[in-house]
Amino acid sequence: MKAEDIAAVQLYLMGLQDRICAQLETFEPHAHFYEDRWERAEGGGGRSRVLANGSVFEQAGVNFSHVSGFSLPPSATAKRPELADRQFQAMGVSLVIHPNNPYVPTSHANVRFFMAEKAGEPTIWWFGGGFDLTPFYPFKEDVVHWHTTARQACEPFGRDVYPQYKKWCDEYFYLKHRDETRGVGGLFFDDLNEWGFEQCFAFMQSVGNHYLEAYVPIVTRRKDTPFGERERNFQLYRRGRYVEFNLVFDRGTLFGLQSGGRTESILMSLPPVAHWRYNWVPEPDSPEALLYQEYLHPQDWLN
Repeated sequence: MKAEDIAAVQLYLMGLQDRICAQLETFEPHAHFYEDRWERAEGGGGRSRVLANGSVFEQAGVNFSHVSGFSLPPSATAKRPELADRQFQAMGVSLVIHPNNPYVPTSHANVRFFMAEKAGEPTIWWFGGGFDLTPFYPFKEDVVHWHTTARQACEPFGRDVYPQYKKWCDEYFYLKHRDETRGVGGLFFDDLNEWGFEQCFAFMQSVGNHYLEAYVPIVTRRKDTPFGERERNFQLYRRGRYVEFNLVFDRGTLFGLQSGGRTESILMSLPPVAHWRYNWVPEPDSPEALLYQEYLHPQDWLN
């Protein structure tokens, strides 16, 4: 692995963070991203950016980090024992957007690069990432647009790429204890190195670049939709599912906490407000029931 390759990945990721923050701020007449730069004792650091209490976004976090260490945590080596006792570098951009309006979906995206080294042995490296959408009051038009854009991100790399990584996303963002998906999916990939560095890096960039194309039109269409207390309460209830997934299942959260990452940046993904209700179920044939009946199970949105 050449130093200039690592530098190119870092340059792209920092630029991606800049572009996403600048685009999201165009929706906000007054709110702006606050930047918090931090350093990690074992090596590296990052810059966390959070926009809070905006007119469109209740909380939006867009983080860049580049950290290093002397050994990977258990969450990274459990299924890959060959990574044990290797020094590592990990860098990426991770974001979660929690809008005010319940008709605007929550969205998440992440693109990342890992590298693990050991003297006298070949460097192990891979890319990962993806993006997924979590609506509360879904519109088929929005879901089809989201997945169409996801497919466009994958098309230059092979016809089988979108179906493979769409399926992986459905399987990954699944709450086993609820028997439901977190939302309507998108893309998820990890351990990508079989195409060679240049092609894998290009794919990671394509995924990162298509996030705004996927999300911004949905925000634009739905941000001014009227809503009341009923819709707000359902949004807060469904946000609880987001919390459950991130704290119980998400590998990125586990990696960050186990590797001594910065807790505030790792838990930036959690919504500022969420509710839980005991044994609540939606009324039959209600708009809330539609989410459960038609959207929280894997399906082919484009056919």
